[in-house]
Amino acid sequence: MGSAPATPLSFADERRRFQRVNVSLLGRFMLPDRNEYPCQTRDMSPGGVTLISPVEAEVGSRVVCYLDNIGRIEGTVSRIFKDGFALALAATPRKRDKLAAQLTWLANRHELNLPEDRRHERFPPKRAFTQLVLADGSKHKCRILDVSLSGAAVSISVRPAIGAPATVGKMKGRVVRHFEEGIAIEFAVTLQDPDMVIDNLVV
Repeated sequence: MGSAPATPLSFADERRRFQRVNVSLLGRFMLPDRNEYPCQTRDMSPGGVTLISPVEAEVGSRVVCYLDNIGRIEGTVSRIFKDGFALALAATPRKRDKLAAQLTWLANRHELNLPEDRRHERFPPKRAFTQLVLADGSKHKCRILDVSLSGAAVSISVRPAIGAPATVGKMKGRVVRHFEEGIAIEFAVTLQDPDMVIDNLVV
């Protein structure tokens, strides 16, 4: 017998059937016009996902998305809000079971003290205060929370869009994550010496 058809659930059905997990994953999505954009999940269940996005999507449009730690998902835009939209996922029962297992692991990772998927070890900066320059040329004072060879987390009140260019000190990069206290920046170039990173972060 063949597998059950992959049909999207309505937002109301999805809320009733699945528990949503607050999880922040980076990814990219493609709209029907085949243009791709960066995104970040706000919460997710085996039946749906809420995405923070720099672009708008129309209710009812089909979206294909690739998320870190999850892989490829697809669905239909079920609702929109100020800084993103929600997808009702189209998935077979087997795919939903797999998503449930992945989300359970992600939700429990911190409690089980499992390592995060980071390419480089993070360390506190020797000098914490620096300047963030955005694509529009605006300059903002910020405090470096932690740093690695490939990126930094900074405490700041502004929230540039995910994927937006940003320069921390002299280090160019892009915004890859929002969190309560600020944003995370991925550097455009990975340096090999921690002291070089610190020297280039403070201006």
